[in-house]
Amino acid sequence: MTAQIELKNIDKHYGAFHALKKVSLSIEKGSFVALVGPSGCGKSTLLRSIAGLETITSGDLHIAGKEMTGVPPRHRDIAMVFQSYALYPHMTVEENLTYSLRLHGVGKAEAKAKAAEVAATTGLSALLSRYPRQLSGGQRQRVAMGRAIIRNPKAFLFDEPLSNLDAALRVQMRKEIRALHDRLGATSVYVTHDQIEAMTMADWVVVMRDGVIEQQGRPLDLYDQPVNRFVAGFIGSPAMNFVDGVISEDGRGVVVGAGDRIPLARQAEPNRKVVAGVRPENLRVAEGAASFHFEVGNVESTGSATYLTSKDGALQLVQTERLGFSVGDRVGLDIDPALVHLFDPQTGARI
Repeated sequence: MTAQIELKNIDKHYGAFHALKKVSLSIEKGSFVALVGPSGCGKSTLLRSIAGLETITSGDLHIAGKEMTGVPPRHRDIAMVFQSYALYPHMTVEENLTYSLRLHGVGKAEAKAKAAEVAATTGLSALLSRYPRQLSGGQRQRVAMGRAIIRNPKAFLFDEPLSNLDAALRVQMRKEIRALHDRLGATSVYVTHDQIEAMTMADWVVVMRDGVIEQQGRPLDLYDQPVNRFVAGFIGSPAMNFVDGVISEDGRGVVVGAGDRIPLARQAEPNRKVVAGVRPENLRVAEGAASFHFEVGNVESTGSATYLTSKDGALQLVQTERLGFSVGDRVGLDIDPALVHLFDPQTGARI
């Protein structure tokens, strides 16, 4: 497919601080790409660099095949949706939607017709005469998206647009944004610190840390095959368990704790120190003899799932069954050997 946005070796410095380090990324036309990572990782800086709100120090940026490095934001034909909505409080919903059209000389009748069309798409038809102060958070976010849609840009850029909403509304708006993306056939770049948003909304996820892309790929590929401990711990909720251990003499297990053993599906280098990664949802309470154990330190039940945490806090187990365990119980655990991840203790790289 054709790349709608192409970044090559993008560097961004703020004085001595190196915010983006040789970032290269190709975003296909019509795709939904999520940029994720902890605070300060560079994801918003990268998004703002695409928008032209930040001037890149070096590297090349193309949008729809045209060189955009150094081109002012207004000439890039992209639309940005901010966390703060950035609506004009003295304008009605209709006036907010049509503002950019009127700036570009579109006639009043045509702008009104386009506003009605976008309002129908975003569920705002009954709200066109209201002011932002009369709207809920979700409605304001729809106005912000509608204002972006009305311009029919080459790409939509979302900068943590749902972080001001409550949990239930965030789930609803995730579905709405993705459905809107699909209806419009748009190219969307979405920044979030919430990896659940990224996993559920995006076709392609880019995980960043310290100004560098650690890994990029389809959501489930990142979940199943993380390239290092950082990505393994960042993708997935609850986070992956990490246990220090040593490969057994026969190379088919990881010896942990007081002689417990985590089984492996493949031969590994005997006696090598490793970090074993095990996802909480892949652990199972053993019905018979168990290969490794933990002492229950905490029990939490949400109704649909039970969360057990070990006394030392090193392991967490998630089960859909309502388990009858109490603090202090010793629990035997099983895991499919194919679901055990190994990482180097020094570099964090996948083994």
